[in-house]
Amino acid sequence: FILGWVPSSLPSAVPSRGSLGQLRSAAMVHARSAAFMLTRSAMLRRAGAPVVSTALRGMATGGRVMTVRDAINSALDEELERDDKVFILGEEVAQYNGAYKVTRDLYTKWGPSRLMDTPITEMGFAGIAVGAAFNGMRPVVEFMTFNFSMQAIDQVVNSAAKSHYMSGGRVECPMVFRGPNGAAAGVAAQHSQCFAAWYGSVPGLKVVTPYSAEDARGLIKAAVRDPNPVVVLENEIMYGREFELSPEALDKDFTIPFGKAKVEREGEHVSIVTFARQVGVALEAAKELEKEGISAEVVNLRSIRPLDRDAIAATVRKTNRLVTVEEGWASYGVGAEVVSVAIEDAMDFLDAPPERLAGAEIPTPYARNLEQAAFPQLHNIINACRKVTKRNL
Repeated sequence: FILGWVPSSLPSAVPSRGSLGQLRSAAMVHARSAAFMLTRSAMLRRAGAPVVSTALRGMATGGRVMTVRDAINSALDEELERDDKVFILGEEVAQYNGAYKVTRDLYTKWGPSRLMDTPITEMGFAGIAVGAAFNGMRPVVEFMTFNFSMQAIDQVVNSAAKSHYMSGGRVECPMVFRGPNGAAAGVAAQHSQCFAAWYGSVPGLKVVTPYSAEDARGLIKAAVRDPNPVVVLENEIMYGREFELSPEALDKDFTIPFGKAKVEREGEHVSIVTFARQVGVALEAAKELEKEGISAEVVNLRSIRPLDRDAIAATVRKTNRLVTVEEGWASYGVGAEVVSVAIEDAMDFLDAPPERLAGAEIPTPYARNLEQAAFPQLHNIINACRKVTKRNL
C-alpha cells in the first residue's frame, strides 16, 4: 500500500459520518491542536513573541519586510505552483491552516489533493510520504513539533535516509520533513528537545535550520527541490519575527545551497558560531560586547548536515577565538562538532580554548525561571566571550 500510494488515490481528508473511527480520530486531532494553540498563544506572548502575523511591507530598496511564517508559506506556495508532484500532509495542515498557520490559505488555493489533513499517527503519515517519494512524488511532511517525529523516526532514518544507499542508487526519496524544533515557551520536557544533533548524525539526511525569513525561503525551496530527504528544523518563537527580504530573496527561484554558513556580523576578536533562534541572541550579545571594545563575529550555520567546515575554519583563523551556542544538550552536540572542526582544520590559529554554550543536561523544566536557566541567554553569551578573550593557550 505504501509503495503504491499516490495522492490522487486517497479520498478527501474530511471524515465521513459513517465512520466512528474516523470521527474519533479527527476529533482527537482538532482537540489536540486547539488545546496546543491556546497554550502556545499564552506562552509565546509570555516569551515576547508575536503569535500570528501577516507582515509583508514594502521597502525603499524594492524588497519586503516579511515574517518567518510568511516566508515559509510563500516558499511552499511557489513550490506547489512550480511542481505538481509537490504536496503537503500532516496534522491540521489543510482545513485548519496549520497549527502555527504556516500553511495558511494553501488548502483554499490548492485543494485536498495537494494539502492533506492526517490523523494523529506520525509513523503512518510519514511512511505514506516516504512511499510516495519512492514513486516520484515530492511530499512535504509537517510535524506539529519535531518532538512528535520520534513516533516516526524509523521512517525518517531507516526508510527515507537509507533507501537510496541500500538500493544501490536506484531508489530516490525526494521529500521534506519540516516543523518547529527545540524549546519554545512553557511546553516542558517532552516538547522542548532540539533534534539538530539527532538528525545531523544520520548519513543520507540533509539537515537545515533557518534563522531569518531569507533563510526560511531559500532553504525551504532548496529542500523541496533536492533529490534527497531533507529535515528542516524551524523555531516556533521565530515564526512571528519580521526580517527584511531583498528583491533577490523574493525571486521564485531563490535557493540557499546546503552546507553554506552565513556571516551575519563581521568581527575581529571572537567568533560566535550558532544557528536558528540563538543567532539573534548572539547578534544582541555582539552589540553589547562592542561597547566593551570586544568585536564579535557572528556565524549563522544554517546547515547542520552538511556542515560548512570552510566557514568555521575561516572565522577561527580570523578571530583566533571561538564560542559555540546551541539549545540542545552539550553532550555529543552540534557545538562539539563545530569545536572538532576548528581543532582539526584551524588548530594553529586558536589563541584560547573554545567555549561551548548549550542546554542544561536535564529534561527541560516547565517553570519559567528554571526553563530560562536551562538554555543559553544573552548574559551567558556575553560572559563566554569575555572569558575567551581574556584567556590564552
